[in-house]
Amino acid sequence: MQILAARDASRRYVVAYSGGMDSHVLLHTLADQRGPTGDGELRAVYIDHGLQRDAARWAKHCAAVCVALDVSFRAVSVDARPRVDESPEAAARRARYAALAEILAPGECLLTAHHQDDQAETLLLQLLRGAGPHGLAAMPTAALFGSGAHVRPLLDFSRAQLVEYAREHDLRWIEDPSNFQVHYDRNHLRHQVWPSMTARWPAAARTLTRAAAHQAEAAQLLDDLAAEDYVRIATDDGATLSLSEWRELSAPRQRNVMRYWIKRRDLPLPDTTRLLEAQHELLQAGPDRMPCITWPGAELRRYRDYIYALRPVPAVDTNSVWQWEMRAPLTLAAGTRLRAVLSEGVGVRAAACRGKTLTVRYRQGGEQCRPTPRGVTRTLKHLLQDCAVPPWERERQPLIYIDDALAAMVGVCVCAPFHAQAGEVGVTFMLERGHD
Repeated sequence: MQILAARDASRRYVVAYSGGMDSHVLLHTLADQRGPTGDGELRAVYIDHGLQRDAARWAKHCAAVCVALDVSFRAVSVDARPRVDESPEAAARRARYAALAEILAPGECLLTAHHQDDQAETLLLQLLRGAGPHGLAAMPTAALFGSGAHVRPLLDFSRAQLVEYAREHDLRWIEDPSNFQVHYDRNHLRHQVWPSMTARWPAAARTLTRAAAHQAEAAQLLDDLAAEDYVRIATDDGATLSLSEWRELSAPRQRNVMRYWIKRRDLPLPDTTRLLEAQHELLQAGPDRMPCITWPGAELRRYRDYIYALRPVPAVDTNSVWQWEMRAPLTLAAGTRLRAVLSEGVGVRAAACRGKTLTVRYRQGGEQCRPTPRGVTRTLKHLLQDCAVPPWERERQPLIYIDDALAAMVGVCVCAPFHAQAGEVGVTFMLERGHD
């Protein structure tokens, strides 16, 4: 069985090795295909999810197999306990891939033993979940992963072919009893549904794998269209979308580019119900409204002509007060950090800060500032509105006080008489949002 036909002889490969039949075949095949010089580096990693009492014994089995194959081996323990509303399978997968991504060195290639039957099962499960083209594309043969890549070199091979190879080479592998617990969706499909399907349609795995490839093409076309729409309607930094430009798209293209943008923002995607609700709220709410649509790990907000995709904005205690000497960054609420950066001719005069302990606090209401020496004194509320600071950020905008006098509102204004003049050293205050 020849795999990785275009394999780079100098590339380093990491096999996710569970000790089961599939990953054993993958590891054995790769070890057998090495040339006399070793053809680069090959190593195996066993992930202990902490869910099986025999995990330590399985790790020893994997280590012994690797010694016999002259392959470097490492066992890693992870915490696979489910989060709220997370299935045990999803929790184990999340913990496993997080560990593998951390292990992967720059340029290394992770190899997993997913095969044709796995691909068919994934497609069917996604269909039952009502997935769209991206979900129905199932598992890609290759993708960027961590600091390297993730390749599934066995997707063209059936489970039966792997069994034949294992028996031909007298391989011994681990049988995880959890793989036969049919209360898990994939196991139910594999042991109770799949045998009947293949009895009626023997080529089902190959046919469904081909269908997944068609869906992958469709998903790529949708991404290409979304990328074109995104360039037209996104702001330069990609932080927001223009509501008026988004409104001009057809309803399906609105949803398509929204999904694309949310993924670019590295946020979890909403389900279809939530996305439809967001589409309606963002488009139909009156101009004076500021709708907020939330789902686990993300939220969409609208302010003026812009749509924002954010991690949930944490609440702050607006009565908090900090004393700060500026020698090191100051950590405020929810991991937000405040830094002082020296500059010339801008910011707060450094001389005004010298020898003083600055006080940092939040707005209480009624504070005023004169942004320019000859300007008009205005309330901070009106200054925030003029600077188009979104309402949900206004209460989190730190104020800098020197000797109980308001010197600056971070990111918005410096109050006279604290302005650094041309030729003077100034202090600019930089805010690093913990939720961005």
